[in-house]
Formats: sequence, C-alpha cells, structure tokens
Amino acid sequence: MNRRSFIQRLSLIGGALVFSLPGQSFSFFSAAKKVKGRITDGANGIAGVLVSDGYSVVTTNGRGYYSIKPHANASSVWVSTPAGYAFQHEDGIAKHYQLLGTGKNFDFELKRLSQSDEQHKFIVWADPQVKNNNDVKQMMDTSVPDVQQLVKTMGSGALVHGICVGDIVWDNHKLFKDYNKAVARMGIPFFQALGNHDMDYRMGGDETSDVTFKKTYGPTYYSFNRGKAHYVVLENVRYLGTDRDYDGYLVEEQLSWLAKDLEHVAKDQLLIINLHIPVHSGVKNKEDLYRLLEGYSNVHIMSGHTHYNKNVISNGIYEHNHGTVCGAWWTGPVCEDGTPRGYGVYDVDGTNLKWYYKSTGEDRTNQLSAFIDNIDGQKTLTCNVYNWDPQWKVEYFLDGRSMGVMENQVGFDPLATRLYKGPELPAGRHFPEPRKTDHLFVASVPANVKQIKVVATDRFGEQFSKEIEA
Repeated sequence: MNRRSFIQRLSLIGGALVFSLPGQSFSFFSAAKKVKGRITDGANGIAGVLVSDGYSVVTTNGRGYYSIKPHANASSVWVSTPAGYAFQHEDGIAKHYQLLGTGKNFDFELKRLSQSDEQHKFIVWADPQVKNNNDVKQMMDTSVPDVQQLVKTMGSGALVHGICVGDIVWDNHKLFKDYNKAVARMGIPFFQALGNHDMDYRMGGDETSDVTFKKTYGPTYYSFNRGKAHYVVLENVRYLGTDRDYDGYLVEEQLSWLAKDLEHVAKDQLLIINLHIPVHSGVKNKEDLYRLLEGYSNVHIMSGHTHYNKNVISNGIYEHNHGTVCGAWWTGPVCEDGTPRGYGVYDVDGTNLKWYYKSTGEDRTNQLSAFIDNIDGQKTLTCNVYNWDPQWKVEYFLDGRSMGVMENQVGFDPLATRLYKGPELPAGRHFPEPRKTDHLFVASVPANVKQIKVVATDRFGEQFSKEIEA
C-alpha cells in the first residue's frame, strides 16, 4: 500500500470513529458547533499557525483567526507553536492548549523570540517514575540539580527545552505535582508524553485511561516547532481494560491526525518523534508509522520505557531508546544494562542533530565504564559504552601500546550484575535484574600488563577515555 492510499484510509477511519466516553469530563459543548479564536503576538495576528483538536488540523488566516469543529471526543484545542516564538508554559509545564468546555473562543498569545531559534538544545527525560516521597527526594536531590548545572553551562542566552517521554510517576498520580515542582526548578519549558504508569486504571477502556493526564498536561499527542525542527509527541500506550494490561499501539485516529500534521512539514526538515514505548521493538503497528514517515530523510525517534539505553536504526530512522532518570527504579546508580541513570542531551543546528548521554552527577565525558575480571590467571577487559551505535569506534591500549579495536559482544554489565542479580537484590525493590546489552566490548589482557586505557570515539569524532589498573 502506498503512502497516499494509506493516508486516505486513515482519514476515512478517523472520520468514522465515534466513542462514548463515560467518565470523560472535558466536553460540555455540542460537537455540531464550531469554536474559534485568534493567534496573536500581543498586537497583530499571526498567519499560518496550525491549530488542532487532535482530529482536525486548520491554519490561521492572514489576520490570525481560525475556526474548528471539535470532534465529539476532543478534549482540548491546541497550537503547534511555530518557529520563532517562545513556548507557552506555566512554571515550565507546557501550556500550548486550552481545555474544551470552558467557552467557545480560544485565543492564544505568542511571544516572538528576540533571537534565531535555528540553534537550540533539548534534553530527554525517560521514566522519572517516582512512586513515593523517597523517590521524589532522590529526584530533587540528584536529577534536578544535574539539569540545573547543565543548563547553566549552556549559557544564559541558550534556547533549551525538555521532553519527558513518559512514566512521569509510578501509578501514584498525586505525585504529578512533585514532578511539576521538579520541572519548575530546572527552569526550562518541558513537554510531556504519556507512559503506561501515567494512565488511569479501572475507569473503562483505553479511551478513558488518560483522563487525569489530560487534566494535568493537556493533549496526549501534539506537535510544535523550533527553528528548522518539527517535534511530534505521540501516545503509544494502549490500555486493554484491566490493571496494568496494555500494549504498544498507535490508534488509527492518532495516525490520521499525524498524516494531516505532516502535510505541513518539508521532507528534508528535522523531524523528532517523542513517545514512551520504543517503536522498533514494542509497537505492534509500527509499520503504519513507518509508512507515514516515508520520504522524510531526517527522522529521530525518542523513547523510554525499557530502563536501558539502546540505539537502533530501522527503516532509515534513528531511534534513541533512553536510559532512565530513575535508573533501576531508584534502587541503584545504573540501569539494568549498566548505563548510569541519566538522560539524553541534544544539540540542534538547522537540520543537523548531535547528541550525547548525560550520566546524573557525572561530567559529560563519562561515556563508558571498564572492568577487569581475573579468572584462573586469565584477565578479561570488559567495557560498557553507554550510548554506542555502529558508528562508534572502541580501542584499547595496554601499558601505552595500541592493541586496536575491542570486540563487540552482547552480554551482562559487570556492575549491574553485582548490584541486581538474584532474588534478594537490590534492597527494597527486588525485581530489577541485569539485562543483556549490545554495547559491551571485550578483550583478553596478558597477566603482566599493569595499565589499561580504553578510548571510545563517537560518530561525531569526539573521544572519551577510561583508564584502569590491570
């Protein structure tokens, strides 16, 4: 099926689906009526701004006016913030939307930036996943100051925003307010995606599982722009009606909306898709998404959920599956693959994207770990390169002598194994277990070697090293 016929099929499906939403408390208007509004810069209307209810997509006219007929299941009207304008937020939490049911006129005032936004930065938080006050304290004491310090190093004039790709909390929605406090302290605008632990259980099916999230953070899928980058946030967690029973799936009305949104995005534009469950391994209808992205030459997907770090290039799309803010659920310093708890840092220059993984509490140069095992006199060097992809090069030196590249293997990280392996570890929450990873490198070391150095060079030519004694 080609992309055009696929989009046409989605449009027909999206227009035909109507659900009754028991428990949905947003929409007190008649779906037969239009709502309208104006997008201004405080004085003048802004033309060509995308406005959506999650089903239809319209653009403002030459004077900034729009009208839209909300879908029966729509909960909000939102603006796809255009390039050149500041993000609307309240204490850092993105506020690019207005909930339906509060009137018939929905105006938005945007503030024009005083500088070009073609160069900007963003960070990706995956799975803060706080469950209780102890988790919140760890987040406030470690992760938040780390971001504050990072943003400070970027300079006072830097344009920086954040995206949380889900599992903001661990089923305890009362802690949304604590996450919001964390965002306020970090001092940058933050956008949110829905994770499986952010859903409402026992309220019905998938169509009512996001009520609390929507009341707190607005729409579960939307878009915005900065410079030459187009950002999309999607909801790909489908609740199946019983406690914690879900799968990775992109429902058809959301794909229909995405097709309409992408009609306004150039094929060579930088396109950044943000969602919770990794597409390459966890989304049942991933091919439907890949079809919509056909022809786009510069696509990156940002995901979380897995509690490990993995980079995958599939269908010409680079997916960054991030290590988590909480590591192994706030029980230790590393994720199940040995990646330190942390987050992704991204640098946009026009349509070019560069990135690195930031370990919480560590300098950005901390990109690898190294261990020596000595079994029956045979020494083995194991190195974990956290954000590795096939364009990295990993070399090693023994007592100052170059030994070439290390062998890439799939295996268990030594530190994760020591901290988490077994039914009694880690203390407090016993379920984390070491998980195999593809970013391990090994080499045999002669018994007489005293000093070892590993040098890892990333795809951008930047080198990172680690030295240990044999």
